[in-house]
Amino acid sequence: MWTADRVRPIVTVTGSHQKTCVFGTLCMDGRQFFCQYESFNQHTFLDYLIQMQKKFGKLILFIDRARQHHRSIMVKEYMKQNKGILKVVYFPKGSPEFNAIEECWRQGKYDLLVSRYYPKFEDFRRVIANYYRTRRFKLNIVRYLSRSVS
Repeated sequence: MWTADRVRPIVTVTGSHQKTCVFGTLCMDGRQFFCQYESFNQHTFLDYLIQMQKKFGKLILFIDRARQHHRSIMVKEYMKQNKGILKVVYFPKGSPEFNAIEECWRQGKYDLLVSRYYPKFEDFRRVIANYYRTRRFKLNIVRYLSRSVS
């Protein structure tokens, strides 16, 4: 940010502690699927898994080791019941560079947060929903996944 010499910049904030969570999937064929939830927990992740199954059918799912992804009894049971149509591969711990969806989050943070102010949290949620519904990320998934091999 640029300001005049000896002028203190004013940053407008809401003081709100509200939050939102976005789950996202990128497919090798270019399809993508994003869902927004009020929280990140085992219930929302399980709902997202079910929505993904409905949209894509059989899946090989590459995910990080977030607690909600692999420690929940509900999620483990769902994965066990659907092991014929859902294969889960975990990224190595502390390796976001293999996960292409991390680039989507980085771009979204830049496009939606840098030098922007949302007077109401609902405005912000709507902008996020619209952004991930309409934005097409043209990422080479194979290149991200092959980083772990080389």
